[in-house]
Amino acid sequence: MAKERPELPGLIKPNITPIEEFQNSVIRPIIKMQHELIIAFFKQNLVKRKVDFSSIKVEKKKSTIKNALQKDISFKKLLLGSILGHFSMDEYTVYLGNASEYNRRIINIITKRLQDSIPEL
Repeated sequence: MAKERPELPGLIKPNITPIEEFQNSVIRPIIKMQHELIIAFFKQNLVKRKVDFSSIKVEKKKSTIKNALQKDISFKKLLLGSILGHFSMDEYTVYLGNASEYNRRIINIITKRLQDSIPEL
């Protein structure tokens, strides 16, 4: 099943930095396209860690999400790989120019997206 990157109009604005432009034109559409998979990865991570997510309060759920993406290095690498695997060679070359900044942005976007998707979890 082939997936197409969604178009996210309105994110590319004048006077934004090249990093923001790459984030908004490449990274965000890939994350949106991979949303269901990211949700599935997170659910599986909860099972693996034996976390009863349904029994905790919303604020604790948000901190659980944030901690999982900050402290669980193997989970973080899985998520980054699921995004980077959709880059073209040209996009990958741009990514390599500032990989740590892009990784930070990818994790921040995924964290926010998961926190906004708590009902799906």
